[in-house]
Amino acid sequence: MGKQKSDKTVNKTNAMRILDSKKIPYTTYSYECEAFVDAIQIADMLGLPYEKVYKTLVTQGSSKNYYVFVIPIAEELDMKKAAKSVKEKSVAMLPVKDINAVTGYIRGGCTAIGMKKQYITRIDQSAQNLEKIIVSGGKLGIQLELSPQNLAVASGAEFADILYNATDFLD
Repeated sequence: MGKQKSDKTVNKTNAMRILDSKKIPYTTYSYECEAFVDAIQIADMLGLPYEKVYKTLVTQGSSKNYYVFVIPIAEELDMKKAAKSVKEKSVAMLPVKDINAVTGYIRGGCTAIGMKKQYITRIDQSAQNLEKIIVSGGKLGIQLELSPQNLAVASGAEFADILYNATDFLD
């Protein structure tokens, strides 16, 4: 359990192979993990600041198309803003049982890089203020640190305002 500054000792995930093929630099963090743990627990295990660690959420729109959203781990996805960002009437979270069939990844190892298909992906605009962010590496026990811009390149994502903000509803 701890940081790996070299990716030589870790079996490459599909996401890592894609980053390598695009010559995108990244740092690998690995930790012991037998089953799903949420991203906040992972950040705590690795001693990482919450605002730097992002989670990947998969939704389905009213059109039945799938969409991927990458947001800070301690934040909530605003479903209305998310839907608007992908030009849908509404989006709903994909049931956990469907994650593998849709993405090729398992819960807790899901990353926007290298899913079975290229889905429309949005990264919360807050990421643009950071030099690096940390996302799942494509399997349990692996996290990847890279620039938000490189994550966008590797996943075909755009940045958007997609976080729930209670102050949006104040007069």
